[in-house]
Amino acid sequence: MASGVTVTDEVITVFNEMKVRKAQANEDEKKKRKKAVLFCLSEDKKHIVLESGKEILTGDVGTTIADPYLHFVKMLPADDCRYALYDATYETKETKKEDLVFIFWAPDGAPLKSKMIYASSKDAIKKKFTGIKHEWQVNGLEDIKDRRTLAEKLGGSSVVTLEGGPV
Repeated sequence: MASGVTVTDEVITVFNEMKVRKAQANEDEKKKRKKAVLFCLSEDKKHIVLESGKEILTGDVGTTIADPYLHFVKMLPADDCRYALYDATYETKETKKEDLVFIFWAPDGAPLKSKMIYASSKDAIKKKFTGIKHEWQVNGLEDIKDRRTLAEKLGGSSVVTLEGGPV
């Protein structure tokens, strides 16, 4: 079921910037790189937009933000839906990896109408996010607060750590 909601160019630009890791990036560019970002519906419910002030920059990790995963979880509203991108750094028994995770946050406390609009608009944003390997629908803090749940989604039982702390 399509909702007719469109994705703004700003959202697509943010996704592309998060997806592409520049090997030649200088320190300043690396600090400005987004670690996590939230997207919401515009006031008129016609567009998916970047939620103002709801982002974590790589440069903030270790300075103003000690644990990016816990900070990200705290950014999610308890009573409304959101889409999110989280740039997860994790280790398996074989190697260290980085992957973008698309998260559809639909907490049990969100209004039914909001859940319906976000659910029916999810395909619009997913189609613009080409190359996403991991998608996670989360319905409450119990599902997301423990980093082990995300670690299992990313690499099964072989996952050892997810940045920010051991799992």
